[in-house]
Amino acid sequence: MNSQDASGRSLPVLQGPAKHKDPVCGMTVAPEKAAGKVEHAGKAYYFCSKSCAERFSREPQKFLVVPGTGEMKHSPAPAEHGAMQHTGADASRTADEKKVSYTCPMHPQIIQIGPGSCPICGMALEPMDVFAEVEADPEYDSMRLRFWVSAALSLPVLLLSMVGESLGLHLAPQVRNAIEFSLATPVVLWGGWPFFVRFWSSLLNRSPNMFTLIGLGTGAAYLDSVLASFFPQIFPASSRGMDGAAPVYFEAAAVITTLVLLGQVLELRARQRTSGAIRALLNLAPQQAHLLAPDATERDVPLDQVKRGDRLRVRPGERIAVDGTIREGASAVDESMVTGEPMPVEKSTGVRVTGGTLNTSGSFIMEAERIGSETMLAQIVKLVSEAQRSRAPMQRLADRVASYFVPAVIVIAVLAFFGWILFGPEPRFAHALVAAVSVLIIACPCALGLATPMSIMVAVGRGAHAGVLVRNAEALETLAKVDTLVVDKTGTLTEGKPQVGNIVVFEGSDVSREQLLRLVASVERASEHPLAKAIVRAAEDEKLLTQSVEEFRATPGGGAEGKVAGRHLLAGSAKFLKERGVQLPAGKSMGVLAGGAASITVVYAAIDGKPAGAFLLTDKVKSSSAGAIQQLKAEGVRVVMLTGDRAETAQSVASQLQIEEIKAEVRPEGKSEIIKNLKKEGRIVAMAGDGINDAPALAAADVGIAMGTGTDVAIENAGITLVKGDLRGIVRARKLSRATIRNIRQNLGFAFLYNVIGIPVAAGVFYPLFGWLLSPMLASAAMSFSSVSVIANALRLRKASL
Repeated sequence: MNSQDASGRSLPVLQGPAKHKDPVCGMTVAPEKAAGKVEHAGKAYYFCSKSCAERFSREPQKFLVVPGTGEMKHSPAPAEHGAMQHTGADASRTADEKKVSYTCPMHPQIIQIGPGSCPICGMALEPMDVFAEVEADPEYDSMRLRFWVSAALSLPVLLLSMVGESLGLHLAPQVRNAIEFSLATPVVLWGGWPFFVRFWSSLLNRSPNMFTLIGLGTGAAYLDSVLASFFPQIFPASSRGMDGAAPVYFEAAAVITTLVLLGQVLELRARQRTSGAIRALLNLAPQQAHLLAPDATERDVPLDQVKRGDRLRVRPGERIAVDGTIREGASAVDESMVTGEPMPVEKSTGVRVTGGTLNTSGSFIMEAERIGSETMLAQIVKLVSEAQRSRAPMQRLADRVASYFVPAVIVIAVLAFFGWILFGPEPRFAHALVAAVSVLIIACPCALGLATPMSIMVAVGRGAHAGVLVRNAEALETLAKVDTLVVDKTGTLTEGKPQVGNIVVFEGSDVSREQLLRLVASVERASEHPLAKAIVRAAEDEKLLTQSVEEFRATPGGGAEGKVAGRHLLAGSAKFLKERGVQLPAGKSMGVLAGGAASITVVYAAIDGKPAGAFLLTDKVKSSSAGAIQQLKAEGVRVVMLTGDRAETAQSVASQLQIEEIKAEVRPEGKSEIIKNLKKEGRIVAMAGDGINDAPALAAADVGIAMGTGTDVAIENAGITLVKGDLRGIVRARKLSRATIRNIRQNLGFAFLYNVIGIPVAAGVFYPLFGWLLSPMLASAAMSFSSVSVIANALRLRKASL
């Protein structure tokens, strides 16, 4: 029984009971329908979703052992032979290696504990978790050792066969063949053993790949040479020389194996560099922090001993240990490695700072608030790591081609063999074998498969250093095609830090200004909305104590309500109050400050069903918004401002930013409807927002862009997050997207062109016209070069200008 991967090819699954239990969530899973499979300690586990598989692969013991008993929760059947096992490197593994989850860069659905080879493509798996220090790579070490030994043995074989006569070595064919056999056998059988294991695995899994071709090619050349050396009489007389000896290809088999090993070494080494972006981010976090004790003494502690609420001293020139808030002192902090902004940002008491950023000047004391995996740096690393394993839509083309590619190559090799046998010059058999082997060796689908994932991995890492976090490859690819940008106002175009400018108490109200502020602040304290927080801050500034609220309820895009000291409070827009039966007195519609740099938003308040007053809040437009909007418009992007705020306020902001299209007083569900309508017009829509009320619209857009300063809900629903919360990040993200798409197209174009030219030359199609023949050794060198060149081209994205 077989399951299938995303491209429809068969994957091996366990033979055993029809149903298995997902050890993470406990759901019953049929092996053939499982979304994920992980091997641990020689046993296979099936999962209902990829997220369950990833959680298990990180901490298998957490889900296998009953707490406090040490007993196993589940007893799965042993793994089927050939199913996602380590086959490429030495069989022995340390206990530490087994704890690390590995995945395939071309097929991220393949996850296993410990290093190994992908059962679909045969490529070496790479660790899912990247550590600050460079970890030992057993696959790379094994391939490097095999390469150097094979190179040392292959060189004399090559010299003996190619220039032996010129060097005065006049050996009998039997003696020369015996020497070449002795030197080439360890190269092919030991040096090339990983390739033959992967070749056999590809047959068992019915998933032909590059190692199918390599195994067939080198295996055919080696076996033919062994038979020709010891049983020459079985070959046609036309293919034997005057001395009765049949031609041998030990040098081709040995040199091909060595060159493929060289390609693997270079490829593994280059792939390690794609983790450099994550490793650089991890290295931002210091290894220790200066902890201040309650008695004011100071001591250095490892970072993992810092707890929430601890007070830490940060000196000039040091990196900030964790996320927190400055309690004493002030400084300028270089946040360029997180936000992409080169200029240090001034920080003072009460301002939040981010772990990993560099304190450039003053000294300050901070309070730790987010530690360990909660810090922004840890979240960025997690997001980047996950995005690097995601698949872009463009990969589907490569997957479809690759699924038919290897069988087609084998057919071409067979046709080339019989074509030379029937129509080629003498010795026909020798020419036929060389042509078939050359076709099998040169047609490497690895370059085709690597074209997209390598570019995505490098681009996601580059984006992280520019303050652009990509959640998945699809968002990155789609962003280059976006022609309409819908932007929220508060927190996206404006600072999102409104301040109470004035408080108006309506005539006839039974509360004073201070009482109104205290009551409304008591209700708004339970809300996450920026306007609510501004009202709470105003009460705190005036030293007013808030009271507990009962029956609190918030309406996104409308307002909040609740009971305080037995009185029913409503706070929100005029429309919100009207829907609850509250009629505002005539003439109390608030206008907008004329010619000012700040917009006014009005929050109306009602007590026990009667209008009580209004809060006028100002929110400055971000200094960077105008330039970013103009640059996007210059690129042909249609910009639409979408806000739940009043039309007058929206118009004030739009006029400052020269935005012509405005849709105001829109509820959250209305925002997503507007985006759906734009998509129906044939538009490719990106939505930028930062609040809870933007989450539906972010999810509805082709690409959701969240401000890193916004809510977690918004960030969770976005494909791209701008760490600094600055619209200039969208400009950077589009540059990165276009550079990535261009790089992928270059890679795919090179891979296709390489095979379109290489396969016919190897098959001997041009021999009748130009006398062109391709040695299997040159074919092997070209095959290795194709994969390495694709990776090298992808690595150029690390220098992309954003």
